Amino acid sequence: MDAAVPDTAVSDATGRNAIVIVASTRAAAGGHGGGYEDRTGPVIIHWLTDRGWSAGAPRVVADGQPVADALRAAIAGNAPLVITTGGTGLSPDDSTPEMTLPLLDREIPGFMEELRRRGAEQKPTALLTRGHAGIAGRSIVINLPGSAGGVRDGLDILDGILDHLLDQLAGRKAGH
Repeated sequence: MDAAVPDTAVSDATGRNAIVIVASTRAAAGGHGGGYEDRTGPVIIHWLTDRGWSAGAPRVVADGQPVADALRAAIAGNAPLVITTGGTGLSPDDSTPEMTLPLLDREIPGFMEELRRRGAEQKPTALLTRGHAGIAGRSIVINLPGSAGGVRDGLDILDGILDHLLDQLAGRKAGH
């Protein structure tokens, strides 16, 4: 599969198109080499479609450079929303934050601060997540952890701010 083609984006008339990127070397290996099935990407897709967003199947890529390639393709395709899951911890292969940060024009640090705060209420290890959130070109890019709880917390936060964020990016005066 060519990383230059944002094949997981689905266009629709609303312009609410999203790309979900799963950063997991094990899941990308599939049935080869002891891989496993990703469980967080489908949760994000379901959340998006429940809110009127179009999104294809999650794009599952190995950690490292494939994450950067998939992000670049999504941003180049002007996907309004790009959500990654996985690769935000401290394992040697976890590099989603390093692949994301150079692509961001502006960061949204409060998002990750709140994600860590909420997660730590239930699980102190949530403080170890290193993701980023920000704007790259015309795209909102959000790094979520690869855990079910981290994804749930991130989507809860995003639910409360996404429409306002989209309004601000479009230059519309949003209600406060």
